[in-house]
Amino acid sequence: MTEIRSASSADAAALAELRWEFRAGRKPPAEAHDAFVKRCATWMRRELANASWRAWVAVVDRAIVGHVWLHPLGKIPNPVAEPETIAYLSNLYVRESARGGLGTKLIDAALSWARSNGVDRVVLWPTRRSVPLYIRHGFSHGGDVMELKM
Repeated sequence: MTEIRSASSADAAALAELRWEFRAGRKPPAEAHDAFVKRCATWMRRELANASWRAWVAVVDRAIVGHVWLHPLGKIPNPVAEPETIAYLSNLYVRESARGGLGTKLIDAALSWARSNGVDRVVLWPTRRSVPLYIRHGFSHGGDVMELKM
């Protein structure tokens, strides 16, 4: 059985393992696995508990096999009729063995939450491989977002 649900702080250890898989699979890690997973799980537990970040998980047979993260950012109050929240979408990852639609379902869950919570714009930094997936969800590529890489 497959389920998409909101992540909770109790999911932090499993989410930290997925984060390791996702990032260490793309570049050689600069930190030992156990140290990273401990540090990351602590951060994820805190951020999910205080709801500064939101996350959704894909669960197959009671195991978390994918996730996506969304960070709502409040804009400075505005006296005109304009939404005052933007969001940063990050860390979409599904284990290779579970791919085939779960990434789409995770994005749908995050975007549904964003629409329901008055988010004006969602930004992200895609991998080259993920660009078509985000375009299918209505994202533009090469829009008006500017970035200064420090």
